[in-house]
Amino acid sequence: MPDIDLPARIHAACHLTGEFVLRSGRTATEYFDKYQFEADPRLLDEVAAGMAALVPPDTEVLAGLEMGGIAVVVALARHAGLPCAFVRKAAKPYGTRRLAEGAAVSGRRVLLVEDVVTSGGQLVLSAADLRALGADITDALCVIDREEGGREALAAESITLSALLTRSSFAAL
Repeated sequence: MPDIDLPARIHAACHLTGEFVLRSGRTATEYFDKYQFEADPRLLDEVAAGMAALVPPDTEVLAGLEMGGIAVVVALARHAGLPCAFVRKAAKPYGTRRLAEGAAVSGRRVLLVEDVVTSGGQLVLSAADLRALGADITDALCVIDREEGGREALAAESITLSALLTRSSFAAL
């Protein structure tokens, strides 16, 4: 569980208001600019420390989604003591041509790691891709759940979403 000041500090660092188009295509009047807490080494370390307590005990690999999930997964790996994989939206057409770089995922219990979840769309797509590579995925973990259907979309794919913080965490701020 994060310390009581962490939600306020994350909110102050990354909460924006205005009109924003989200990855899902939805328009929102508030936005969590996750790169603001990911770019602050002290704040990111505190986020990762809080998330470490939420990692399921049978996890073998932490898989961070391109791009925002990469900084989070590296910081989390330091606290959880687990190897990590870096998951692309699509395999690159050169070099290794891999979808997932870093730790092997085949035959291993993999925890998906994301920064902010809205609809859960990219997590669902990446889970399917990793499962096709032989990963065992039953859980996902994010820093902020916007509480806009992501948890339900993942549940439909037999994936449980846990979050360090939710939109509701910021309600009183």
